[in-house]
Amino acid sequence: MRLVRLAPQPSRVADDIRAALTSLGRGETVSGGVALIGARPLPSGRPVDAAVVLPRGVLLVLGIDLPGPALRLEAPLDAPWKADGWAVPAPDRAPNPAAAKLAHAESIGKALRPALPEGMPVGTVLAIGPFVDTVDQPPADLAGAVRVLHPSATSMLAATVSLASAPRPCPAAQARRLIRMLAPDAPALSEEELVAEGFAAEDPLSPVTEKLPPPKPASRPPSAPKPPAAPPKPPVPPPQPPRPAPIEVTAPVPKIVDGPGVPGRNSPTDLRTVRWLPWAAIGLLSVLLVTAIVLATTSGGGTGKQSTATSTAPAPQFVDGIPFLARDSASDPRCAAHAVGDVQASLQRTGCVSMKRGSFEATVDGRPAAVSVAEITFADTVAATEFKKVADNPGGGSVTDLAVETRKWPRTPHFESAAYLSADDGTTVRLVLAGWFDQPSTTTDPALVRAARAATTLRIP
Repeated sequence: MRLVRLAPQPSRVADDIRAALTSLGRGETVSGGVALIGARPLPSGRPVDAAVVLPRGVLLVLGIDLPGPALRLEAPLDAPWKADGWAVPAPDRAPNPAAAKLAHAESIGKALRPALPEGMPVGTVLAIGPFVDTVDQPPADLAGAVRVLHPSATSMLAATVSLASAPRPCPAAQARRLIRMLAPDAPALSEEELVAEGFAAEDPLSPVTEKLPPPKPASRPPSAPKPPAAPPKPPVPPPQPPRPAPIEVTAPVPKIVDGPGVPGRNSPTDLRTVRWLPWAAIGLLSVLLVTAIVLATTSGGGTGKQSTATSTAPAPQFVDGIPFLARDSASDPRCAAHAVGDVQASLQRTGCVSMKRGSFEATVDGRPAAVSVAEITFADTVAATEFKKVADNPGGGSVTDLAVETRKWPRTPHFESAAYLSADDGTTVRLVLAGWFDQPSTTTDPALVRAARAATTLRIP
């Protein structure tokens, strides 16, 4: 993601917003797009903390400053907010601090609508500060296009994945137009720079269709009417060549002559031979039929076994009584390309031998959970130990989940504030995140911690 700084951001949580967007990396390695920091989309309106033009959507990021940090924030969009059980004050008799921000974002979305490609959504991110450990949104609000979160690398990545969901990437020309509407003072980006951020390249061979008025008929001086044309003569068929005479093929018929030592046509020996020939043919056919049935049965059974083995779904792994079903797995020596924040900077500095990632769906206490596993191998134990220290530091970044990148999850996992565990074995470090599908996650949830601990020994396919 490319960051373009235009003006100071209006909220105190602005530094966290900028850090979270910076952690998404440059280019299309994570999410791509262009983040306009401090953009003013409406000339008469207030600036926003960030307007992010992604290949598959537009995000409007607006910061909201709470009176102080909180462990738990209840944030419905149309009702009062509560931080750790205490009501959050709202200005101008609004139901909550987000009312004015949502109205401003809605006005920007209406202004952008004519310039958006078909199917490209506009989402809103309400970034809460100075710090919130867990944000609770009602399920009805989560089904919409607004996310309330504390800006971190994982929460911002999850928001970009869930809110920017167009079926196809935005063309570079339309992305340039959107950037110009959101921030007229932003420097123009070339097509190569936009394509590097994940936008679709323009096809020089694609035809450009334009509606043109029909040509006017040329004016001609009036002329005398032409006499009617004579009816055309019927065509004369060409002469057909004479058909060749049929060729008669004859074959000599051998003449049977009775002679000495040769039995006659009506002799007893001839009659016995004629009687036995049908039975011999029937016996030979029976042998061939039985052989064919045996061969078909044998080959059919083998094919059936092979088909059964091929169509059998992969079996889950059971660790500590928890089933883990693999959703996606891959290996890549480019480790830094799949990390964010300080973790990415550490991998860029030291490098690695390989990175294996696996995404698993687990069932913990009857509830579905998403588990992300990253296994990084280094050249020596010193590099592995230093990397683990960086990864274990809260807010120090993480490794992006594979199924989030490849969009293999059947529904959106809640990896923000997920349970985290790490383990090392010599030159190999394993990082695990575990979060719920259908409800917000917390770092201290006993069920998620149990799933993360079990996943430290999972086998990545």
